[in-house]
Amino acid sequence: MIGHIFKSDGFMGFYRGLSASLLRQITYSTTRFGVYEELKEVFRHGTAQPSFPALIAMSSTSGFLGGIVGNPADILNVRMQNDAALPAAERRNYKHAIDGLFRMVREEGFGSLFRGVWPNSTRAVLMTASQLASYDVFKKELLERAKMKDNLATHFTASFMAGFVATTICSPVDVIKTRVMSAKTQEGILPLVKRITAQEGWMWMFKGWVPSFSRLGPHTIATFMFLEQHKKVYRRVHGYDEV
Repeated sequence: MIGHIFKSDGFMGFYRGLSASLLRQITYSTTRFGVYEELKEVFRHGTAQPSFPALIAMSSTSGFLGGIVGNPADILNVRMQNDAALPAAERRNYKHAIDGLFRMVREEGFGSLFRGVWPNSTRAVLMTASQLASYDVFKKELLERAKMKDNLATHFTASFMAGFVATTICSPVDVIKTRVMSAKTQEGILPLVKRITAQEGWMWMFKGWVPSFSRLGPHTIATFMFLEQHKKVYRRVHGYDEV
């Protein structure tokens, strides 16, 4: 696959859809992380962390909202990355994310921005719950049971495990979401699931797991390590005690 991309599009083929990916992070990730951290502060009791079920509920809520907000950029991201696999006559050839947004509205109507919003929001709920909540749980266990310190090594270990959990849980929805968003014809989710199960068996749920983890694993690690350092700096600047 890497060789095919390099041969057909050159080195820049690896950055196809970069503007859409950045727009997705700005909308989707900012919403879910912001809402999740705010909810944790609202429902925190003194120095005690919210319970695991509470973390699941908070992360699911923030994930659902993030999925809705980030849906247009997610569609563009899928389409721009899939363009290389299509015949030249079938490519959409969006210049960048903003051009893609205007063209989608003009050519397909405003509703096209929310195509696949339910599988995408479902995926966002699963992703956020499995990623954010599991990170907090893994970090807590490492600090309390493994007696590790609250440092980069702990953040790296907890985020690596969170990335593994998130990739596995979200894999089936990722497959469905990609096929719905890249399709040129309308097809319901249940008919789609029945069709691909009949054609490919139940292992379709984990199709592309390795490349997904190759992307999500480092992304999860970098995100949480940056977030932890950001929170430490923020608390230090504002005079808050570390919790």
